[in-house]
Amino acid sequence: MADKLVTPGMRGVPFILCLIAAAAVIFACGKWINNSYAFFAAYVVVQYIVLGTAWNILGGYTGYVNFGVTAFFAIGAYSTVVLHKLVPALPLPIMVLVGGILAGLVGLGTGYLTLRLRGVFFSIATLALAVVVQTLITNWDFVGGARGAYVLRPRVAPLIGGEYVQYLFLIMLGLCVVVLATARSIERSALGYGFAAIRDDEAAAEASGVPTLRLKLIATTLSGGFMGMAGAPLPYYVTYLDPTSGFSLNYAVNAIAMPLIGGMGSWVGPIVGAVLVGGLQEYLRVTISSAVNVLVAGVLMVVFVIVAPQGIVGLFQRKR
Repeated sequence: MADKLVTPGMRGVPFILCLIAAAAVIFACGKWINNSYAFFAAYVVVQYIVLGTAWNILGGYTGYVNFGVTAFFAIGAYSTVVLHKLVPALPLPIMVLVGGILAGLVGLGTGYLTLRLRGVFFSIATLALAVVVQTLITNWDFVGGARGAYVLRPRVAPLIGGEYVQYLFLIMLGLCVVVLATARSIERSALGYGFAAIRDDEAAAEASGVPTLRLKLIATTLSGGFMGMAGAPLPYYVTYLDPTSGFSLNYAVNAIAMPLIGGMGSWVGPIVGAVLVGGLQEYLRVTISSAVNVLVAGVLMVVFVIVAPQGIVGLFQRKR
């Protein structure tokens, strides 16, 4: 029995070490290239990996589609604005943790208040949550309200030296390791099987004794918390945060599009989708215009829903 309890954790250690090694290699390559734009573009792609994985925990594993991505993302971003004004010297990793906790609590509350809602009704409720949060922040003068707020980042990154964007990218890489390790451990655990049971048939899962209430609360809390953590560094990245940028449609669309295109219900799917869609968007943003970002994601979503509903990962699995 003891061996059975230890085995899952031991199997996860090599994977985490591989993630850390991959993150270290990616960061070292960025330092070797020594190009500011490369770090800015890579930050966006890694941010979308975190966002897409966070959405996938609730939407892909549990089957509850969340249209309120911007609410949790903005909670993390504006918590950093508040902390920056109250305690300017507070380290950014602490701000990220606080943003994740606040967004996770909102996710827990959302799950608790929408327990009886399923399918499209739950999705509408999350969309309403985004509208409510945006209205509150727009009318909150302490964080700038509709005018927005400036958050000036230091010129030199702490610990590693160089430009501050390198530090932001390193933090997002570390967050990516945590989120991917969590998603993979969920897939290979009893928690993941419970999520899958809810996704396939919630009524049958309840009849079989699956604690659907507790599992849904765990899913909404984890998903919301990781989205908040993904949004926490945003004020230092953009240096000026207003409701338009904090609640941008890009975040909501891409968080759904990337797992859908890469493959929902798999920890690999958001990575594939983020690298493909995020990389293409960054290329088009530089060569054409940033206005085509949502168009690209929308067109690719339609194509993959028709051609490969299970995404790229599902397509390869089916062929194999």
